[in-house]
Amino acid sequence: MPGTFSQIYVQYVFAVKGRENCILPSFQTELYKYISGIITNKEQKSLAVNGMSDHVHVLVGLKPSMRIADLVRDIKNNSTNFINENKFLRNKFSWQEGYGVFSYSQSGFGKVIEYIKNQKEHHKKRTFKQEYMAFLKKFDISFEDKYLFEFYD
Repeated sequence: MPGTFSQIYVQYVFAVKGRENCILPSFQTELYKYISGIITNKEQKSLAVNGMSDHVHVLVGLKPSMRIADLVRDIKNNSTNFINENKFLRNKFSWQEGYGVFSYSQSGFGKVIEYIKNQKEHHKKRTFKQEYMAFLKKFDISFEDKYLFEFYD
């Protein structure tokens, strides 16, 4: 019986509700490992997870049986519960609605991994809004401002 073979690489980008800077260094590494575990438990391939105090980038090798929206929903729901149950913050944590998702080829995903790993360096030069708008432009994604993340730059 023939099998199904695929290479689908997507980068998710999502932000903290209200763009609060509340992904603190004290639990960032633990959160990123937890997100990677969510992806692995869904039988997908976690390639890179990193971000800043107000947003996260995740690169995933996605099987065709996994819907893009289902995986990001599970990542956001489970990581929200993880942060709240562990009481990493005084206030209740949640992610903003929505997300960006961008696809990459086999030849390009190595550069994406490096980009995600070096988030702190990138954000010394550009804001999250500048970064996100550059993604939308690079991938030729049309949008309405009212549906973008809440940006407070």
